[in-house]
Amino acid sequence: MNEQTQDAAPAGARTVPGPTLEEFEAAVPVVGRVARRTPMETSRFLGRMVGAPVHLKAENLQRTGSYKLRGAYFRLTRLSEEERARGVVAASAGNHAQGVAYAARELGIRATIFMPVGVALPKLEATRNYGADVRLTGANFGESLESAIRFAEESGAVFIPPYDHADVVTGQGTLGLEVYDQVPDLANVLVPIGGGGLIAGVASAIKQRAARDGRTVRVIGVQAENASPYVESLAAGELRSVPVVPTIADGIAVYRPGELNFEIAREVVDEVVTVSDDDIARALVLLFERAKLVVEPAGAVSVAALQSGAVEVEGPTVAILSGGNIDPLLMQRVISHGLVASGRYLTLRIPLPDRPGQLAAVSAILAQVKANVIEVLHTRHGHGLQISQVELEIAVETRGREHGDEVLNALRAGGYEPEVVPE
Repeated sequence: MNEQTQDAAPAGARTVPGPTLEEFEAAVPVVGRVARRTPMETSRFLGRMVGAPVHLKAENLQRTGSYKLRGAYFRLTRLSEEERARGVVAASAGNHAQGVAYAARELGIRATIFMPVGVALPKLEATRNYGADVRLTGANFGESLESAIRFAEESGAVFIPPYDHADVVTGQGTLGLEVYDQVPDLANVLVPIGGGGLIAGVASAIKQRAARDGRTVRVIGVQAENASPYVESLAAGELRSVPVVPTIADGIAVYRPGELNFEIAREVVDEVVTVSDDDIARALVLLFERAKLVVEPAGAVSVAALQSGAVEVEGPTVAILSGGNIDPLLMQRVISHGLVASGRYLTLRIPLPDRPGQLAAVSAILAQVKANVIEVLHTRHGHGLQISQVELEIAVETRGREHGDEVLNALRAGGYEPEVVPE
């Protein structure tokens, strides 16, 4: 790959490592053999919230459920006949596995995928259905990765990395060109960051295309605050590893940026922000309710950054929804978490005198403020209760934080001492 932004770069200008604009553009028809041109939806709700036009790039509707297909397919098309004959191997807990498996099937290449033992069943079954030989090894991605590398060394299969390779970056960059074409007056684009293959490709392609057109586009990366190595690495000016704390955005939970990805990102990414798990859960609920889109936690961090105020924007803005592969059981938990984080679901613990009519009295107060009761637990065995007390634990639906405060104030006015139970 040449290190240049465009042929007409002025003397002494800093150049972008990795693929050139011409290489990104040449990859578009190649990737287009398998990748859909995914919809660009307008979000009036988010637009009103941030004071600028907001568009959602629905890559969650891509084949295999994420952008990963683009980079995987382009990388496999670059293999020689001899390399194809040896087969390919990858390690992944989800999206990369499905992208490699699908791409390999389309190109007639044998694929072996190593996945952690506890991988979500839908991701496991999808990868197998695409024709890959799936091997469950290790308790986490790191152990599966070690197994995949060892398999490549022993079998001669070609290892396909999830993000740190020029061909992978080139394939992911086709998404950036798609975004640029779909929103011609684009001013800002928000991109989820894990290892960095997506933002390296999208940012580089968009920046080079905009420079050729004589304009600028702001690129903002978004990481989960529990796994944000790009923030520390960019601040230090060199690669740094960080401890990864558990996060619902497991698809972007990496401890260290990819080397090539970091070199590109430091030149073309304007800002990197982080969002909390509560922010992400609220974004998932918003996307589900307002946009009617099912998005995985890692794919929703761009919207979380807008909704939470982690970033301010002016002008037309695109939030990339990078994937939609979410386990239904996880989706159920995340939506519940998002409702709690939005103040729309309250669990209250209320000590009561142990005498008849108390439950009815509390219910009457809740009915007056129109709070819908979901679940009730009435017990004499709560911690710290006096012998003459019982404890009521009650879950209610509310219309948001203001309504939740109204519920609490009404109970206190009735002589009760409600305590909000954290999720």
